[in-house]
Amino acid sequence: MTEDFYCDEVLSGKTKVDKVMETDNVLAYYHTRPFYPVHIVAIPKKHISSLITLKENENNLLIELFEVIKEVAAMVKDEYGACRVLTNLGDYQDSKHLHWHVIYGEPLKK
Repeated sequence: MTEDFYCDEVLSGKTKVDKVMETDNVLAYYHTRPFYPVHIVAIPKKHISSLITLKENENNLLIELFEVIKEVAAMVKDEYGACRVLTNLGDYQDSKHLHWHVIYGEPLKK
């Protein structure tokens, strides 16, 4: 896997995804290799390494990203009764591009 799967594969169009929601600056789609029965990823279309590297002038992008996450999470919660929303940092972050997971259910693999 590349350092930034989202820029290199998803946003470039090399890897096709099943979109859940899209705005000018944000894309939410079903994970290409899901770890949960429902596994949606939300990313900014602009490269940002992680939550802690956001710059002050990117606050509007973060607000737009959270609006999408909020809508997607509400859709999952309404359909399944619950969901989790999470992001990873440091060694837990496989792809060095800010992304959030909206998930439901128990892990598919142990």
